[in-house]
Amino acid sequence: MAWQKIVVLDFDSQHAHKITKALRLLGYHAEIQQPTVSIESLKGAAGIIFSDGPGLGFEKTKINFNEEILSLEIPILGIGYGHQFLVHLYGGLVGKALIGEFGHALLNQNLTTYSPLLLDVEETASVAMAHQDEVLELPQGFEVVASTKVCKYAAVQDLNQGRFGFQCNIEAKETECGTAILENFARFCGMEKNWDQDIVLELMLAKIRFTAKDKKVLIFLSGGVDSTVAFTLLNKSLGQKRVLGIHIDNGFLRKNESMAIATRYRNFGFTNFVVANAAESFLKVMGKETDPKRKRLLEAAYFRHVRDKMMGKLGLNEEEWLVAVNTLYSDNRSYLDTNGANTISASTKKSFGVQALIDKGAIIEPLKELYRDEVRELGRKMGLQDEMAHRHPFPEPGLAINVLCSTGELSYQEQSQLSQTQVKVLNLINKEGMQSTTATLLPVKAAGIKNGKNVFNFPVVLSFDSTGPKNWLSILQATDNQAGSPESKDNKKDVPWYHIPRWRVLERVSSFITDSLDEVNRVVVKLYQRPGSDLRLQEGYCDKARLDQTREVDSIVLEELKRFGWYEEIFQHLTINLPYASRPDHCSIVLRPVDSEDVITGNFSHMHHEVLDAIMERVVQLLFVDAVYYDITNKPPAKFGWE
Repeated sequence: MAWQKIVVLDFDSQHAHKITKALRLLGYHAEIQQPTVSIESLKGAAGIIFSDGPGLGFEKTKINFNEEILSLEIPILGIGYGHQFLVHLYGGLVGKALIGEFGHALLNQNLTTYSPLLLDVEETASVAMAHQDEVLELPQGFEVVASTKVCKYAAVQDLNQGRFGFQCNIEAKETECGTAILENFARFCGMEKNWDQDIVLELMLAKIRFTAKDKKVLIFLSGGVDSTVAFTLLNKSLGQKRVLGIHIDNGFLRKNESMAIATRYRNFGFTNFVVANAAESFLKVMGKETDPKRKRLLEAAYFRHVRDKMMGKLGLNEEEWLVAVNTLYSDNRSYLDTNGANTISASTKKSFGVQALIDKGAIIEPLKELYRDEVRELGRKMGLQDEMAHRHPFPEPGLAINVLCSTGELSYQEQSQLSQTQVKVLNLINKEGMQSTTATLLPVKAAGIKNGKNVFNFPVVLSFDSTGPKNWLSILQATDNQAGSPESKDNKKDVPWYHIPRWRVLERVSSFITDSLDEVNRVVVKLYQRPGSDLRLQEGYCDKARLDQTREVDSIVLEELKRFGWYEEIFQHLTINLPYASRPDHCSIVLRPVDSEDVITGNFSHMHHEVLDAIMERVVQLLFVDAVYYDITNKPPAKFGWE
């Protein structure tokens, strides 16, 4: 008999993964499948959920769907777009809403209709909405169970067939009753709790033994959470004699990182790993490359070269070994392209030359069924301390992508783009009455996402006059009672980095700018500029000197985050080094702390003033730092990293 599960049909990976994670956190095994999934692959499914979609507009989206799924006598729940699609499949009418809903809404139950999915849910509940289309007419057999002020069919059902639809995003944390609705659906499906750390650990160990059979496993260790937990799983399942870990110091790691990694592994009892120092050769390969994509490709290609050289030096017989890859469940993401065809994008790790090994069957993926938070918990379950199991995610290319590079000059096209964008930004600022704000552009491009595409644009820098009028800020802040704002510390009025508004105000300003201008995908606020420094674009590359600068600042930030108990409060911190300074051997620094649940989206962290104060007081003492900025952009439109 197949293992009982709830299957989430993926109409958009962001929502499908959130739903799946939410169900697993509740204790129910859930997995993602495509809308074209075969009936055979649905064995063991106690229920099916249609995820929300990409927001292209219902009429513009064409889904390849296996309609045999509707013949299954198991409950089906549609969420967002999935709600509309489910109603459409049963003959209902979907079209453009008279009034779209985005953000907070109140879901009001129809008290004359019983719904098993609304048990223990308040009669009026706060929910998250994001739709411009809606259900206009119900199919035969369906009834309305809840509405909002402008959406009549916000929740519907056909109890006889076990079909349910919710227009609101019940997987979103803003929908406070979402957990109860998902729990009720799992119970309606007859699901028993079957997903916890004990079960997951035994399942992962069994899968490793089944996949490896009599072969040995080689794993490359970055020292991050994923590779460390995978290494621990492999050792626990196969024993140290059948597992070999290789850690390559590529020169792009944090301060004293390789030494710390080796020490942690030895202290935990691992003796089956080796450390190779290739930092100097990696730096030579990187040379004076300034293009972000080329930097990634150069590093990845050289890593493969070093990897193969290491395997040859160790004399490993490829026929006896498998290579472990740290693929996570969230690495495989699907999306609807402009033609409506459902396609799957390869994970980043697989795109770096690993696919050939997969095709040979020489790959093992110990973590591919797990999300990152599940990986962390599994690490703790196996006895890993927080310094090993709860470290911030570290970009695969390391600090190389945190060090932005430049020849020191902009091309004519870049200068033109910079000037035109600057004019648009200033016009927007003046139009909105933000005269107390100085808005300039950084002469370096940063990565972002606009209109579903990857883009590189010049970031906007906001500076605030501490003595000038702040009428527009005062109005916003009057409605914002955020505690712990820098401005709430009167005795710090003379400190440069306290001449900024509150984080929530800055978040609204940042979103307003990026929403208004297609040319802008990132906004930063200037915290500090060294008195008398004249900042200019400098010639600067990914060399040891700039990497050491980045490591020094990064170390300070992480130390202070840990000292104040904030390290676990944020998902990840990136320290960005810009070749924008008074002289070539100086730099500007961007602080980029982010909060995220799924990596796909995230918000900049609203760091507490005491933590920021401690960080800044140490960073500004570094003579090579000419300016410090704080990235106040969410993802999207910005990416976490700048390259």
